[in-house]
Amino acid sequence: MTAEVSTIHPLGPTTVEDWLAEEQPSDGSRLELILGYLYMTPAPTGSHQYAAGELFVALREAVKAAGRSDLHVLPGVAVRISTAFRTGVIPDVAIVAAGIDRTSYEPDELILAVEVWSPGNTQKERDTKVAGYAAARVPYLWIVELPKGKPAQLWGYRFGVQGYRQEVFVAAGETVEVPGPVPLTVDTSTLI
Repeated sequence: MTAEVSTIHPLGPTTVEDWLAEEQPSDGSRLELILGYLYMTPAPTGSHQYAAGELFVALREAVKAAGRSDLHVLPGVAVRISTAFRTGVIPDVAIVAAGIDRTSYEPDELILAVEVWSPGNTQKERDTKVAGYAAARVPYLWIVELPKGKPAQLWGYRFGVQGYRQEVFVAAGETVEVPGPVPLTVDTSTLI
């Protein structure tokens, strides 16, 4: 007896091109595309933006210090993760190996994605975005969580032969070297 298993996921009606043509909300919310469905996340909170801003500045300075004119640090840019799976995301901070005069980037141009999770990000959305980054083989991924009344948490991942491998986890406001395309030490107590 054999069993047939379907590996086809019903994709939503929206294509990556449709998503890119959509106007982003003027209130700071973010419109992303997950498996063909548009997802609107609320505008990031001040603490979310502060953490993302601190990481942006630290990364920009690290890229400059390393003399890497081929890399650019950008906040909140569109990345076409998968045309076939109709997925496009907007990481909070990105390092790209491409010019800055564009509105979106290919997955192979994304070197580091930084996601600062907010309460508005569902577990399903989080899992899907991480799986999308892994499917696109993005070399580095950082996840930052800002629990109320506690130090920022930071996970640092590097893509390897079998997917993402966690190299760093910080939960108590420590200073740690994070995996990435350039050397960088992050004091997580400054993220909150």
